[in-house]
Amino acid sequence: MLTAQLAGAITGVVLVVGALMFLTTTGGQQRDAQRDLRFYVARSSIESPPPCVWMFAQDRGSLRGTPSAPADLPVRSSMRRVANGGATLVERRRIGGIDYLIRTGRRGDMVVQAAMDLRYQQQERQRLYLALTVAELAGLLAALVTGQVLARRAISPLEEALRRQRRFVADASHELRTPLTRLHTRAQLLARRAATADIDKDLRTIVSDTRQFGEVIEDLLMSAQLGQATARRELVDLAAVVESVAEAESARAQARSIALEVRRDPGAYLVLGVPAALRRVVGALVDNALDHTTPGGHIELTLDRTGKRREVVLTVRDDGVGFDQAKERLIFERFKHGNAGDGRRFGLGLALVREVVDSHGGRVSATGEPGRGAAFTVRLPSVSVEAAAAR
Repeated sequence: MLTAQLAGAITGVVLVVGALMFLTTTGGQQRDAQRDLRFYVARSSIESPPPCVWMFAQDRGSLRGTPSAPADLPVRSSMRRVANGGATLVERRRIGGIDYLIRTGRRGDMVVQAAMDLRYQQQERQRLYLALTVAELAGLLAALVTGQVLARRAISPLEEALRRQRRFVADASHELRTPLTRLHTRAQLLARRAATADIDKDLRTIVSDTRQFGEVIEDLLMSAQLGQATARRELVDLAAVVESVAEAESARAQARSIALEVRRDPGAYLVLGVPAALRRVVGALVDNALDHTTPGGHIELTLDRTGKRREVVLTVRDDGVGFDQAKERLIFERFKHGNAGDGRRFGLGLALVREVVDSHGGRVSATGEPGRGAAFTVRLPSVSVEAAAAR
């Protein structure tokens, strides 16, 4: 529609300009022709008139004219009319298939007639029409190209907004499922332990899960803002994040008879990032491992440092259904299905992992084998203790 509107606007401009040029050119040709004929009738030589003009004179019954004049000229009726006392006569006639502008008047005692061939004026107007046609076609072509470019630029933000909206809905449906599952599991345990001393601990855990539930909603709303980087980076101890997620998921792992273990050396594993987003990364990896590990299985979260501590490496390894290594790229795409195990969806949560890790300047990779588990490795730029103290 934008292209059509632009083409219509250019067409309208060309038509207006063409109409003005046509009126100006036609009016100018008409005025110039009448002025010239008036001069020719009054003063020009009968035998040697200007090009494209034929002259005739009648004096006392004798008629003379320009040599090689067309056989159908002069217009004798007009000459007789003026000879009989009529006024100067200006007329346009088509004679022998040719248009002429004819002026008949008196020069002293003579009746003089000048006929101008209008074919050259018509040819000039045809050239004008051709130029306007070419200009119109060029304008329409330019409108097509320009309209497409402008339309894409105009629609691109709308497409991006729609894409973000769809992704937000998908992210929300996936991300909210994990804390809701935790709350459901905690509530079941709380009901079972209502008469024991463990109730206080379960209540505190439910409060913690509820807080994380709110953080998920806040993060999703923040991510839905178009193109605005509102989240501020800060120093994050990835070890603390891993421990927190492992503790939060321990009840679900226990309910499914899955061992959940964290292995790391003492000390801080500092990275620069958004705490809530990094928590989403660890949570999504653990959630994926729980979904694909059968009862009685084992999940191990390992933290390490590499390259003179320039990278913090988190590995989430399970001994579950695994996946085909040839499908590694696909499992980080949204809503993709694995070919191993029960075919649960890999893509949404893991796609979020890749997006967050990429935005933090890191890398994520996966290795696996059907029936023998999988390992997901996240590498993030580390921050030294000295650099952290300087900040």
